[in-house]
Amino acid sequence: MGLFDRLRASDNPRVAFIGIDGVPFSLIEDNPERFPNLTAIASDGAGSAIDSIVPPESSACWPALTTGVNPGSTGVYGFQDREIGSYDTYVPMGRDVQATRLWDRVTDAGMQASVMNVPVTFPPQRNVQRMVSGFLSPGIDKAAAPEEFRQYLEDDGYLIDANARLGHDDDKTEFIENANRTLERRQSAFMNYLTADDWDLFFGVFMTTDRVNHFLFEHYEKDGEYREEFLDFYETLDGYIGEIRETIPDDVTLMVASDHGFTTLEYEVNCNEWLRRHDWLDYQSDPEGLEDIAADARAYSLIPGRFYLNLEGREPNGVVPEADYESVRDELRADLEEMEAPDGQPVARRVVDGEVAFDGDHAEIAPDLVIIPENGYDLKSGFSEKDDVFSTGPRNGMHSFENTSLFIDSDEATIGDADLLDIAPTILEFLDIEQDAAEFDGRSLVWDGHTGLRGMCVTCRRNPVSRTDTDTYHGWWLESSAHNSARR
Repeated sequence: MGLFDRLRASDNPRVAFIGIDGVPFSLIEDNPERFPNLTAIASDGAGSAIDSIVPPESSACWPALTTGVNPGSTGVYGFQDREIGSYDTYVPMGRDVQATRLWDRVTDAGMQASVMNVPVTFPPQRNVQRMVSGFLSPGIDKAAAPEEFRQYLEDDGYLIDANARLGHDDDKTEFIENANRTLERRQSAFMNYLTADDWDLFFGVFMTTDRVNHFLFEHYEKDGEYREEFLDFYETLDGYIGEIRETIPDDVTLMVASDHGFTTLEYEVNCNEWLRRHDWLDYQSDPEGLEDIAADARAYSLIPGRFYLNLEGREPNGVVPEADYESVRDELRADLEEMEAPDGQPVARRVVDGEVAFDGDHAEIAPDLVIIPENGYDLKSGFSEKDDVFSTGPRNGMHSFENTSLFIDSDEATIGDADLLDIAPTILEFLDIEQDAAEFDGRSLVWDGHTGLRGMCVTCRRNPVSRTDTDTYHGWWLESSAHNSARR
């Protein structure tokens, strides 16, 4: 136990959350010999596959995970979003997240939070104890605060992200070396501040796992050239998690989670090219972006698998009359449901209405339809004309909605029928921070040891029910609720 803990005036419970971006639960479950530490957490506490969100993209997932609300409330739908009433697009950053983050709730409760390498957090907030931003951040000189924290990271050789460009090479040796070095530097910084023991919430993310999966996942699933290097990388990661578990004090609850699952990529699907070939979209000459769609375009797509009608009164040059919205959307939905890969397999597992998948005060830029694809079909956008709708590139792994990982090193929680939005209220409950259930789209996974009841299910806004029938009841509600059907 650290010096600060011995001098603490408060006995508040604490949480250490470790993110493992894009790690599928099946990878851990199928290789227990490579993951002894995560396997032990699942055995001693809880570990299971959960669902991600729609869409399962890191830029949307991490704001949702760290707020407990869906993109309709965070205002972040993916790597690229569009301005309201405009064809201008932008890459969402931390200030674009419109919902309250976990660490802000911790700070508001008079507690301390250390936040390291969480995607979509640039620029770093200065109202928390310390923060280094993650994915999409520039150099550490601008991504870390306060100054002494930034200086430590620079001196320690901290790397914000692995060099994904190296993954494009046929020879993956240099990429694998870079990924392992990034992982090692992240662990070094994590351990330094975990052992400082001056925080109530430690929230750190290993992003390198997502990078490795994008370029090596097929090697793992199909016994390719770099399968052993892939598993060696993950064995190292599991060892780091074991080191963290052994180091943190007894008053700290350890949680480990990914933001989405992963699967082998068969084809990248150029959705705007598909729309163009099916008479939904056309361009002005030499298109470079959304602003270059033609005046008669009826629909367009943004990554990943979000489809918008070019609607009168919403888009600047909209051509679909508002009175025809439902009929035109039905037509587009039917076409998307019939999209087939070159081998004749369907691309769409489901096509979900925007108002079903998204709800909240910032739903103005929500798509009209979203495709949840079958495994293997990675939905892209891009606004230049493509040679083919279905293409392949250097990546051989893609995100998936299901098979997300969650581990809780506590016998006070059960995972059951959970999803990404349950993580934030669970962390707050472990921290004994009062929360209004109505502010979240998820619900706490912590059981009351005295009553045997779970916290209120805010998804269905119902009263607590017994431990024995909660998951059955909640699963039925999700299946029958139109609002939540996209989560299943």
